[in-house]
Amino acid sequence: MAAVQSMPGLPTNYKSIPKYEQVAETTTELDWADLVTLDLSKFDAPGGKEQLAAQLKDAVHNVGFFYITGFGLSQEEVDQQFAIGKEFFALPTEEKVKYRADLENGNYNGYRPKGSGEILPGKRDNVEMYNVYKFVSSVALSLPHNLLTVDEAPGMEREQPDIIKENRTEIERFQRHIAEDTVQKLLALISIILELPEDHLSKGHQYNDVSGCHLRYMIYRHRTAEENAEYQNLYSKGHTDFGSLTLLFRQPVAALQIRMHDGSWKWVKPYPGSITVNIADVLDFWTAGYLKSSIHRVVAPPPDQAHIDRLGLLYFLRPAVDLKLKALDSPLLERLGLTSKNAAASEITAGDWVAARVKGNQDKVPEGGKQEKAVLGGISAKYYD
Repeated sequence: MAAVQSMPGLPTNYKSIPKYEQVAETTTELDWADLVTLDLSKFDAPGGKEQLAAQLKDAVHNVGFFYITGFGLSQEEVDQQFAIGKEFFALPTEEKVKYRADLENGNYNGYRPKGSGEILPGKRDNVEMYNVYKFVSSVALSLPHNLLTVDEAPGMEREQPDIIKENRTEIERFQRHIAEDTVQKLLALISIILELPEDHLSKGHQYNDVSGCHLRYMIYRHRTAEENAEYQNLYSKGHTDFGSLTLLFRQPVAALQIRMHDGSWKWVKPYPGSITVNIADVLDFWTAGYLKSSIHRVVAPPPDQAHIDRLGLLYFLRPAVDLKLKALDSPLLERLGLTSKNAAASEITAGDWVAARVKGNQDKVPEGGKQEKAVLGGISAKYYD
C-alpha cells in the first residue's frame, strides 16, 4: 500500500503509515434525515455569526443534529487520523488491552475493548474504541485519578501505544484545531441563540481546562447476517451523549440513525466534506431541555456495506469538570419559563455526570424497549432499541 506523503498543513515528522482510503457510499435507498448544514467559513464575514445562528436555532432545539462544513481541516488531515485509528485497531488484542481505560471508575481515557457493554440481555457489543484525551500539562496532582487527562503531571502520564506516540504532534494539532477553533465557533453560535454574550459558553470549554474532552478512534466490527438478526440489527442501543457536543467526521458506512419526534428512526447521510454534530447532555441540562440531546443509535449497515468494519473518528467536547449542571441565566430561557425546570441537576457537576454515565455503560441492560436507567442524583438516562 502507498504511504502517506507530506502535504500542506501536515508536519513532516509524523510516522509514515498507509494512506487511508474512504470506502464507497451505499447505493441502497434509505430514509435519510433532513439536517441543516452550516458553512463555518462564513463565521467571520459581516453578519455571518447572526446568519449562522438563525440557521442553527431550529436544529439545536427540535432535532439536536446538524452538519458543518468549512471547519478548516483538509480531507487529507482528516484521513490521516482515520489512518492512525486503522493502524491501532489492527494491533493484536493482547497489545491493545495493555492500554485499557479505567472504565469501572468512569474514565474513558485509553482503550475500550469489544464486548465491554451489553446491547440486549446477554448480547455484548461489537465496538472497540481508543480515546486520546487532551495533551495538557500543569494540572494539580491533588485531582482525583479519574479526572486526570493525558500528561497532566510529571510521572502520571498515560502510557500510549507506539502508533499514538509516533503521531502525537499531529494528533495534538488536530485536537487543538477542533477545540480552539471549530467548537468555539459553535459555542458562540449557541450563545447567540440563547441571547448570551458570544463567549459565555466558551469560558467553560477551554483546551487547558480539566475536562474529559477527547479524540476517539472507533471501530464497529461487522457481523454476519445471522448475527445481525440475533442482535435485532443493533450495533448500539439508542442513547444520548454525555458531554456538550459530539463531532463525527464523515463516515461513509451508513449505520447512524436518529430518533424523530414520532418515534421513527431516520438515517444520517455521510455528507461529503462534513462533520455531523449533535447536542449532548450538558447543554440539555444547561438549557432545561431547550437544546435537545437527541437519541441516536448505530445499526447494521445496508447489504452492500454489511461486510465492512465501520471505522469512525469523533471528538467529544466536555465542559470543565467542576461546572454545575444548573440552567443558564439566559434571557431566552427566562421568557420560556425554563430556568428552574431541572432543579435536580443544579448541584451535580459535569465531571460527576460524565463519570457516572461511563460507569453506567458497563452495566447489564434491562429487558424491554424504552428504558430509563438511574444515573446520578435521581436523574436517569434514556435508552431505546
